[in-house]
Amino acid sequence: MDIKAIFLGVAFAAMWSSAFTSARVIVEYAPPLTALTARFALSGIVACAIAFAMGQHARLTRQQWRAVLIFGVCQNALYLGMNFMAMRTVEASLASIIASTMPLMVGLAGWLVFGRRLPKLGTLGLIVGFVGVAIIMSARLGAGSDPVGMLLCIAAAVSITVATLAMAGASSGGNLMMIVGLQMWVGALCCVVPAVLFETHSFDLSAPRLWVAFGYTVLVPGVLATLVWFWLVDRIGAVKAATFHFLNPFLGVLIAALLLGEGIRGTDMLGVAIIAAGILAVQLSKQTASPTPKPPAA
Repeated sequence: MDIKAIFLGVAFAAMWSSAFTSARVIVEYAPPLTALTARFALSGIVACAIAFAMGQHARLTRQQWRAVLIFGVCQNALYLGMNFMAMRTVEASLASIIASTMPLMVGLAGWLVFGRRLPKLGTLGLIVGFVGVAIIMSARLGAGSDPVGMLLCIAAAVSITVATLAMAGASSGGNLMMIVGLQMWVGALCCVVPAVLFETHSFDLSAPRLWVAFGYTVLVPGVLATLVWFWLVDRIGAVKAATFHFLNPFLGVLIAALLLGEGIRGTDMLGVAIIAAGILAVQLSKQTASPTPKPPAA
């Protein structure tokens, strides 16, 4: 793994983790699904405009269209939709911790659904990681965290697990920025109907924090982080790229503490360290099981 790949991986982890803090700010001033619809629409316009300027087109392969649809529904509409709704009652740090278990869920789903048995290190990592989750969630429930919001976060993590398993091959064939834009529009189409039917459209447009958080969410987690992830997968492969997810629990808690003033509990730090160790063990075991690296794209 070269220096550029390491830089891209750390940058992606930071952008991905920061999205929970900006989302927590947005839902204080705007209804979650309406805000998400606007975010997806704007991110899709920006990404597709950049793609056309780069000479890309929407003539995608069948595999790419499949990934666009599944990624748009599972990651954007379901994963982000449920997280945005949950963060009306759940702290950003807790939402980021639960979401960071996605690599553990991918490993578990690969084992249970597809029969991809993990080496002993990976199995140990799964057990350790979920123990860390149990420590944090039991402590948060005891401290009065909203159980419905926590269930929404768990369901969101399951959704992004499905999206991750389905995105293999999406980065092959080029047109990465166009893929990013199109899957944003899929998310917007999925969110707009429930937003119109079930939400009261009350916004506090006078709050500068809303505009800053919304603009940041559109451009950084919305467009740049997704593109960086595709670049990273294309450069070093999905298995090695997913290793950087072990940084997400730490970064999610740290960013929420610095920008929102959320408290850091001792059980949080213990659980975060255990989860990160479990994620790292699972990903390292996959690299050991599949030592042949993916050649970089031309």
